[in-house]
Amino acid sequence: MINKFLKATHWQLFTLMFGIPILLQVVTMISMFANIDSDGNPDQTGMLNIMKVFPIIMIIYVGLLFGWLWSIGIGLQKFIPTDIKMKIKKFKILFFVPLTYILFLLVIIGTTFYGFSSGSNAVGGIVGKMLFVVIPLHLFSMFCIFYLLYFVSKTIKTTELKRNVTFSEFAGEFLMIWFFPIGIWFIQPRLNKIASEKSTNGNTVYN
Repeated sequence: MINKFLKATHWQLFTLMFGIPILLQVVTMISMFANIDSDGNPDQTGMLNIMKVFPIIMIIYVGLLFGWLWSIGIGLQKFIPTDIKMKIKKFKILFFVPLTYILFLLVIIGTTFYGFSSGSNAVGGIVGKMLFVVIPLHLFSMFCIFYLLYFVSKTIKTTELKRNVTFSEFAGEFLMIWFFPIGIWFIQPRLNKIASEKSTNGNTVYN
């Protein structure tokens, strides 16, 4: 899977990350308007059924984004000189914090939309009861995501320069990954080039 992410073209990743989710959203919006009667009243049952698509869209988006970040952070390590130590264990631990948090929220939303929770305010009720947990976890997840961006951008620059780098040297990569809908068009070709080369140990990897 790492190999597929590293060797995928920028347009392939962009299409998967944004093209499919956007297409699903467009279809959803069209269906929502189609469920409005002549008096301007929406069909609530139909609207609820349409909203079931939302968790699916988010799962696709989150899965691809985190899969891409993991592939860069872990997959490029074989191209880094052995005398350079990256905090891979820390990256792995912090990687799963926001991923678990997001999936937790999607499970709550999904169980509501798919009829496992009753009441229109089921999501708000569950989240409200766990507010003292959700807020700190949300803030910590944001911190983890910024660390993932930091680690991944540093990994890319370290792989290219084959030496330790400072933040000022990979700040551009950090911003491009932060705004990855645009940055992916510049970052991914560089990943393709790295993945096509030999590792620092002289062994061809990900072929």
